[in-house]
Amino acid sequence: MSVRMRHTHAHTANRRSHHALKEVTVDSCPKCKSPILRHTACNVCGMYRGRQVIDVATRLNKKEEKRKKHEAELKGLNVIKSDKKKKAEPKKEDVKAKSATDTKAKRGMFTRRTPAAKSGEN
Repeated sequence: MSVRMRHTHAHTANRRSHHALKEVTVDSCPKCKSPILRHTACNVCGMYRGRQVIDVATRLNKKEEKRKKHEAELKGLNVIKSDKKKKAEPKKEDVKAKSATDTKAKRGMFTRRTPAAKSGEN
């Protein structure tokens, strides 16, 4: 059994000399001049290395639709018609699961039986 020796403050500081955080390098987008992290696509215009890699307009439209839908739900108003059709139809899996639990409940599988009730059944 070996006994671990304590390190001096100098030895610990030398070991931790590489633990310092580095400053983040921020560049500007060559197209829209907004600040971006290096080696990442621009969130404003969607460009990376001279190519369009993110369709910013589509992302904004989706975000706006989601926001409007959420506001409508909060106000209790009718939601978009396409969403109503989706909500009106129950999923087939849900119907199967519900019918399975109903039949099990009818058979008494979910009822708690006391020892006295069990002896009366036999």
